[in-house]
Amino acid sequence: MSITHNLTTSLSSTSSAFLAPSSFNSRGHVSLPVKSVGICKCVATPEAETGYKTRVTRNPNLGKLQAGYLFPEIARRRSAHLLKYPDAKVISLGIGDTTEPIPEVITDAMSKRSQALSTVKGYSGYGAEQGEKPLRSAIASTFYSDLGIEEDDIFVSDGAKCDISRLQIVFGSNVKMAVQDPSYPAYVDSSVIMGQTGLYQKDVEKFANIEYMRCNPENGFFPDLSSISRPDIIFFCSPNNPTGAAATREQLTQLVQFAKDNGSIVIHDSAYAMYISGDNPRSIFEIPGAKEVAIETSSFSKYAGFTGVRLGWTVIPKELLFSDGFPVARDFNRIVCTCFNGASNISQAGGLACLSPEGLKAMREVIGFYRENTNIIVETFDSLGFKVYGGKDAPYVWVHFPGRSSWDVFAEILEKTHVVTTPGSGFGPGGEGFVRVSAFGHRENVLEACRRFKQLYK
Repeated sequence: MSITHNLTTSLSSTSSAFLAPSSFNSRGHVSLPVKSVGICKCVATPEAETGYKTRVTRNPNLGKLQAGYLFPEIARRRSAHLLKYPDAKVISLGIGDTTEPIPEVITDAMSKRSQALSTVKGYSGYGAEQGEKPLRSAIASTFYSDLGIEEDDIFVSDGAKCDISRLQIVFGSNVKMAVQDPSYPAYVDSSVIMGQTGLYQKDVEKFANIEYMRCNPENGFFPDLSSISRPDIIFFCSPNNPTGAAATREQLTQLVQFAKDNGSIVIHDSAYAMYISGDNPRSIFEIPGAKEVAIETSSFSKYAGFTGVRLGWTVIPKELLFSDGFPVARDFNRIVCTCFNGASNISQAGGLACLSPEGLKAMREVIGFYRENTNIIVETFDSLGFKVYGGKDAPYVWVHFPGRSSWDVFAEILEKTHVVTTPGSGFGPGGEGFVRVSAFGHRENVLEACRRFKQLYK
């Protein structure tokens, strides 16, 4: 029996699809607590009420940024919606925040490390800024076995997003960035803050001096590299957030060769690599020659539910050199040692447990659960006649609403179904006309959201 059939059956079982509770328990013996709906407020900093001003000028690059960062803006609109409909059961399938409990084999390790800190023998203070040696070694052997990546090429951090900004500091303001369009907003915003861009051009909805590499259904969500001007730094996310597209081996080979031909550096964001189900590369270092032109950043956030625990890593091979022959890793190490005191030792204990045989098995089970959610969402929109992309190798479903403003679709869905999604244009001009639906959610909430989608668009 298909998931769609089950979903259709559940749709007909209630006359109050929007507000009816669900008794669905996907794991039988496991009880998953549902988070209570709270109001998340984004509060703007008020202007000083006195007439006094300092003589310090504002960073003009921050003045270039448009509106608020995407996800706080979504939280603000969600809060406004809750004020309007205080009794509504709002379901969040917008921000990519995990919902399922962290497996016990991982939390047990963090608990033991935490308890040990209260003993003389188990206490530890500052650790190596680059991360603890056993964890770096485990990352190398688990994700980069036979790829020529060694433990001292790996920098453990408090998350991939934080490392994106640290890498921007390394490269400075006199570089030209290229990004997939659409792409994760942190790439563009950090580039703006660093002073790498010109002003925002409202007519094309782009910042000057950034190369927006359009990725759409027509080109298989992989940019036409022959049509772009030479960039210094290329941000490339595979599987992609938000489209869910995973680059093939041939495509990544093209990207590496393009970087070599142009003397560019690729920053490969592989935060969703464990969701890849086919033969597509999980690391850019599977491509010959990539160590000379690429950096890879990744995270435990979407594998083990570490969005709040905070733990990730960045790989910078020794072979990667600046134009003067200086190793990029040495400059990144200096930035790490200057701006960072190392990831939490408790988080690193959890990371090490993630990479144990039991931890890897538990992470794959959680990823499998989110894949099931993704299938439910894809089948729902397919049944409604929408063009749906992604969902195979990533926990995101990219739904096409041709000819419509993505913010208007976001508002319509929120107003009429009380479900939070993410407007595609928040990821760049190439996202206009799309909405991203996240598969991160409790199963009963995903089923309920899909019932509401069916009632709205049937």
